[in-house]
Amino acid sequence: MDGIKNGADALFVLLGAIMILAMHAGFAFLELGTVRKKNQVNALVKILVDFAVSTIAYFFVGYSVAYGIHFFSGAEILAQKNGFELVKFFFLLTFAAAIPAIISGGIAERAKFYPQLAATALLVGLVYPFFEGIVWNQHFGVQSWLKAMFSHEFHDFAGSVVVHAVGGWVALPAVLLLGARRGRYNKEGGVTAHPPSSIPFLALGAWILTVGWFGFNVMSAQTLEKMNGLVAINSLMAMTGGTLVALLMGRNDPGFVYNGPLAGLVAVCAGSDLMHPLGALVTGSVAGAIFVQMFTLTQNKWKIDDVLGVWPLHGLCGAWGGLAAGIFGLKALGGAGGVAFMSQLAGTLLGVAIALAGGFAVYGALKMFVGLRLDPEQEFEGADLSIHKISATAERDVLG
Repeated sequence: MDGIKNGADALFVLLGAIMILAMHAGFAFLELGTVRKKNQVNALVKILVDFAVSTIAYFFVGYSVAYGIHFFSGAEILAQKNGFELVKFFFLLTFAAAIPAIISGGIAERAKFYPQLAATALLVGLVYPFFEGIVWNQHFGVQSWLKAMFSHEFHDFAGSVVVHAVGGWVALPAVLLLGARRGRYNKEGGVTAHPPSSIPFLALGAWILTVGWFGFNVMSAQTLEKMNGLVAINSLMAMTGGTLVALLMGRNDPGFVYNGPLAGLVAVCAGSDLMHPLGALVTGSVAGAIFVQMFTLTQNKWKIDDVLGVWPLHGLCGAWGGLAAGIFGLKALGGAGGVAFMSQLAGTLLGVAIALAGGFAVYGALKMFVGLRLDPEQEFEGADLSIHKISATAERDVLG
């Protein structure tokens, strides 16, 4: 019976890993549909290569930083529990690789390709697993201290803060250090529109992410025994709330409508195993409002050229999700309990602080030593890996 259980758990987590792996296609098409046509090839290549670099960084360094586990101590780990530890690594890797995928959308259309790969290696190998280990592996006694102070640990079931807020708040320094795209803001303070190149691709990316998110959230239980359908229903309700509020506040703008469900899903990750479905609906609705309002402010008033709005979507909605778990997870509001608002506040602020410090350190060092931004000619043509270069290569091959 143990063999059957172990095999079933391994398959359960493997299917979750595959669903989240597919979400990276969603990240790619969301960015592809949002950027200008001359940058589409760069966006596609960047997401795929970032995932490959993330795999290497997390396999050799990051997983050990977070969990103290590596795969070089002997062959016995390879066969334990039907390879459960291996597929668990794969599952958690897909979370880690979401960090550069999130950042990619913020720095699109003007960032150098190879410095971004270096940033990916550092973030996935060191910065992200540092906080991951604190929250999900009891590092440095932080969770024990929170429990002693407020009766409960910081709760983040599927990564509203650990993954999304960290990714969004790391992206903010990168966006600020890069500066706006050329021509985005004029000398008079006006905003020059850079409309999405393909609404169908943008919508496709959002749909792929939305479907994969149910693996992201539900399979975070990591065993069949702990799997709970409440997580799926709460994800559905948060997605719905985010969509409808983004539709209303965004005045039918398809860019807002298709980011609305993502905002709701980002926010519900932390408390999806605790909330009543009505609490999840409110959580997602507030997240939809946060995204529309803050995306508009950052782009038009504060002149922060975050191309896909990853700081509002992941950074702010993720932080809201951490706090929402401490509100709607309470029994007084229909939740399952086992959570304290002050622990949620402290854990969320800690995640934001680590992400900001890591983002400024990594991108600040890269800007100082190798540069982050494309030169004007490359930026005009469409980044390091552009359709122009592919066309030129094809023509050279045909002509010999």
